[in-house]
Amino acid sequence: MQCWLRMVESKQKTKVLFVCMGNICRSPTAEGVFRHHVAEAGLGERIVVDSAGTHAYHVGDPPDRRAHAAAERRGVSLLDIRARRVSDDDFERFDYIIAMDEDNAARLRDQSPPEHHSKVRLFLEFSSSGAREVPDPYYGGAAGFERVLDLVEDASRGLLETLSKK
Repeated sequence: MQCWLRMVESKQKTKVLFVCMGNICRSPTAEGVFRHHVAEAGLGERIVVDSAGTHAYHVGDPPDRRAHAAAERRGVSLLDIRARRVSDDDFERFDYIIAMDEDNAARLRDQSPPEHHSKVRLFLEFSSSGAREVPDPYYGGAAGFERVLDLVEDASRGLLETLSKK
């Protein structure tokens, strides 16, 4: 509990950006789930959460209806999220830039100045699942969105634990 108190007492907010390709499936799911965990921990005033995509395919669109439905079944809302593309200033603004897979992590490192490469991490580094990447459920069925949620829930707990130690 002392770790949580230290973070709450800190004046500086920790900023986390979740990134996938189009910002309509995995990264908005991660944003919604992590925001939910942050709120439950009473850390909403200390942690800023956002999401974006490496591509501009869906800018302005809400999350995929299947992602939204799966998250809603678990009590997580994605209603206020709209797709956007990663911008150059995101590398300055965010402390953690969390990619859903290696391809997007590589794209982020290519786009970012070298001094910000260490901010780019794979989301499942914080997971106990043993998986390395959050699979893209876009071309599959409902089971893929449930799998994404399982992985995101686990990694969210791990990330929150990591942040609480800082």
